Amino acid sequence: MTTPSFRTDNLSSRHEQGKFRNHAFTPREGFGTTLRVIWNMIFHKPRTTRPAGTIEVKPLTRDSLLAAPNHSVFRLGHSTVLLKLRDKFWLTDPVFAERASPVQWAGPKRFHQPPISLEELPPIEAVILSHDHYDHLDHHAILKLAAKTRHFLAPLGVGDTLIKWGVDASKVRQLDWWQGTEVAGIEFIATPSQHFSGRGLFDSNSTLWSSWVMIDGATRIFFSGDTGYFDGFKRIGEQYGPFDLTLMETGAYNVDWPHVHMQPEQTLQAHIDLKGRWLLPIHNGTFDLAMHAWYEPFDRILALAWERNVSITTPQMGEAFNLAQPQRGRAWWLDVEPSVYQNQTGVA
Repeated sequence: MTTPSFRTDNLSSRHEQGKFRNHAFTPREGFGTTLRVIWNMIFHKPRTTRPAGTIEVKPLTRDSLLAAPNHSVFRLGHSTVLLKLRDKFWLTDPVFAERASPVQWAGPKRFHQPPISLEELPPIEAVILSHDHYDHLDHHAILKLAAKTRHFLAPLGVGDTLIKWGVDASKVRQLDWWQGTEVAGIEFIATPSQHFSGRGLFDSNSTLWSSWVMIDGATRIFFSGDTGYFDGFKRIGEQYGPFDLTLMETGAYNVDWPHVHMQPEQTLQAHIDLKGRWLLPIHNGTFDLAMHAWYEPFDRILALAWERNVSITTPQMGEAFNLAQPQRGRAWWLDVEPSVYQNQTGVA
């Protein structure tokens, strides 16, 4: 199947003067605000942005994955999710690097190791990419995956980056918003998100960002990528919902960047807009990317889901979640920070 052509109607991305734009107005932060954010991130980070204890992961092997039933979903860390559909494996935003950074001697460091190595992963039918930020697009991982992956699905421009890195161009499919493609019987649609892109000082918004709809027969899965809350969720829900599972950004939020990352209350509302059944929070628990406590996104989204009677699952990294037999999982992060929760409950 050939790469879909660039669309120019009002449903496509906004590409103006070499830059992509969000449909909704997203104000650019001034230099002063940017400087204040950087200053606070360097000098005023609370201790709780990193775990006090060890985050245990559920180790995975190639054999265990091959034996897993279809519709199994495994969080590998941050927004990296491995799905088994139609006896094949599909991988979102693969980041296996020690740091989400252009260099490996500085920048946000992992809280835990991946549950499985790149080498141990089984063959991947497709890698699904949301955008080009370092915590979503790992150069080393892409190079390692290139030989064992049949297809790479990417927003416009991100595929060009992969080809520049050495990925066979015949494996790469680039999509604009609302364009779709089929791989091994599964339909993928690149849908809008509200974010931005760039890997350096001079390439801001030169590539597109997107969310993804995955349709496997009667099963529908939504992957948010990174996004602020916007009315696009309702449109996606109306056109493609209801979704059996939403993989939703829930973490690395801050009042200083409200247009490009969601607060947990907005994550829950987006899930409802999408007509989601089960919510699996992602974009948390692996890297220190904001000022909130690392465990706060879990606490907030769990409380909100219970209050609104929304089915939510919080599997450990590497723990299987199966859509055929869904389960809530457990609040595993309490084991990592027992003193915090003992203090909150008054338990000695």
